[in-house]
Amino acid sequence: MAGSHWRPWPRFWSNGVTEIFPPIDKLQARIAFERAAGSYDGAAVLQRQTGENMLERLEVVRLQPRVILDVGAGTGLAAAALARRYKKARIIALDFALPMLRHARRRGPWLRRPLCVCGDAEQLPLADGSVDLIFSNAAIQWCNDLEHTFAGFRRVLRPGGLLMFSTFGPDTLKELRQAWGAVDGHTHVSPFPDMHDVGDALIRSGFADPVVDADRMTLTYENVRGLMRDLKAIGAHNVTTRRRRGLTGKGRMQAMVDAYEAFRSNGRLPASYEVVYGHAWAPEQRRRDSNVEVPVDRLVRSRPG
Repeated sequence: MAGSHWRPWPRFWSNGVTEIFPPIDKLQARIAFERAAGSYDGAAVLQRQTGENMLERLEVVRLQPRVILDVGAGTGLAAAALARRYKKARIIALDFALPMLRHARRRGPWLRRPLCVCGDAEQLPLADGSVDLIFSNAAIQWCNDLEHTFAGFRRVLRPGGLLMFSTFGPDTLKELRQAWGAVDGHTHVSPFPDMHDVGDALIRSGFADPVVDADRMTLTYENVRGLMRDLKAIGAHNVTTRRRRGLTGKGRMQAMVDAYEAFRSNGRLPASYEVVYGHAWAPEQRRRDSNVEVPVDRLVRSRPG
C-alpha cells in the first residue's frame, strides 16, 4: 500500500482549463443503491476497511461530539461504531437510499439506534451549526458539486466542528476503465477527482486546516465477472449522464473481458482503488451565508417506510 499526502498548495493548469467530469445521474444512483441494500454488507469489503481506517484516525482527535452526522450512512455499520465510541452522542444516519436506512435503523440497542434521515449529501436538511462531527465514508464521489457539498457540510457544523471523510481518486478501477477504453469511447466507469482538487474544494468552501492523503488498495479476482458482481452488489454502477444507454452486447462485453486479461498477474486480475482520506475543521467564526432548515432537536425517531 503506497501513500501520498496533501496540504494546501497553489494549482496551475498548463492549458488553463480544468477537466469537466460528466454529471452523476442522481436518480439512477439512488435506484442502484436502493436495489443493493440487501447485498451491500456482503460485498463491501473495501468500504468496511476504509471505514475502520477512518475510525482509527478519530482516536487521535480530541473531540467529544454531542451530535454526529454520518453522511452516506448506507446500512449503518459506521453509525453503529460511532455510537459505541461516543456513548453520549446523538447519531444521525443520512442516506439518499431509503432501503439502506431500513438496515441502519436496526443497528445497536433500541435507545442507541441512529436517527435516520433520507436526504442528499448535496442538500443537507439540517440547521446551521447543529452538528459537531461529520463522518462520511465512500460517499461524496456520488456528489456532482464537491465545493457546494463541502460548503453544506461547513454550514451544518458548529464552529470548531470536524469533517472526516473518505472518497476515491482517479486511479480507482483504472484497469476496468482501460479495458472498456479498448472497446468503445463511452463512459463505463465513474470519474473521480484528484486528491488536490478535493483539498482545493475544502479551502474554497471555507474549511480550516484541511489535510488530505491517499492510499492505494488492490482487490483481486479470478475473473472480471467477479468484479462486476461485487460492483453491482454494492450499487456502484456507472450512472454518469454520458454512459451508454441500452444493453451491452455479448461481443462488446467479451472484448472488454479479453482486454482486462492484459492485467492478470499471478493468476489473478487486480482491481485498483485510490482511496482519498481527508479531514478539516469548521472555522471558529461562522460565516452567515445560509438559511436555517430543520434543527436536529426537532428530528423524531421514525420507522422508514
